[in-house]
Amino acid sequence: MARRSLALLLASSLALMAAAVASADSWLYDKFNTDGTVRTQYDASGQEVAMLSLDRSSGAGFNSKEQYLYGEFSVQMKLIPGNSAGTVSCFYLSSGDGDGHDEIDMEFMGNASGQPVVLNTNVWASGDGKKEHQFDLWFDPSADYHTYTIIWNPTNILFKVDGDVIRCFKRYADLPYPSARPMALHATLWDGSYWATEKGKVPVDWSAAPFVVSYRGYSANACVSGGACGGGGDDGWMSKQPDDAEWGTVRWAESNYMRYNYCDDGWRFPQGLPPECSRS
Repeated sequence: MARRSLALLLASSLALMAAAVASADSWLYDKFNTDGTVRTQYDASGQEVAMLSLDRSSGAGFNSKEQYLYGEFSVQMKLIPGNSAGTVSCFYLSSGDGDGHDEIDMEFMGNASGQPVVLNTNVWASGDGKKEHQFDLWFDPSADYHTYTIIWNPTNILFKVDGDVIRCFKRYADLPYPSARPMALHATLWDGSYWATEKGKVPVDWSAAPFVVSYRGYSANACVSGGACGGGGDDGWMSKQPDDAEWGTVRWAESNYMRYNYCDDGWRFPQGLPPECSRS
């Protein structure tokens, strides 16, 4: 009986290892460079999981080896459990750090225990930012993986959570829009105490470190800078605009979970709100 149990256990382990090998030529190391403490493991389904770790000495991240000009980018994330105040976990595109850079952000601002995690979405174009929409997540993002998606095309940028569109940033011909600078894909975990939780009022509790965020299921169907478009799936994202049902989920998110809308912040824009705020 004991030998049979051992044999079954060994067979199960070998099967799991085989599934892991079959499921992933490592998406992380094939497609990204890493920085800081980044570990990988395979979960029970054979998916490769990249785990970013934050402690007092260092954050962590990975950034794509390729740069893109338009695409659909998606990943599953499981955030920090418990008190994650002051931490920031990110999934974003950026053309660099210069004054005229472009960027598309999904930033998860950690919470004090029992408070919602805030998702900050933002768009920078030619160095023009300050276009945040922030939402209280309506689920516990540390209890399981959830899917976060950015669709970036010549007409709009869509932010999706578990398949639901929660924001659409539209392009206007006379206003800045990220369309000329190729961008790399980044995931980072860092100390945002000066800004993240209640505008910096709640710092990181380093006694709970290290903090870990897990990423899996990454996919990109995109146009590589200087190369072809593709990467799996169809290219419907290139012309994608929200349909009536998706505008419905945008209104639902805004009505029930929006914490901050830059178009409502007259104090921040004493000379007048950005021009897109008055357009449909």
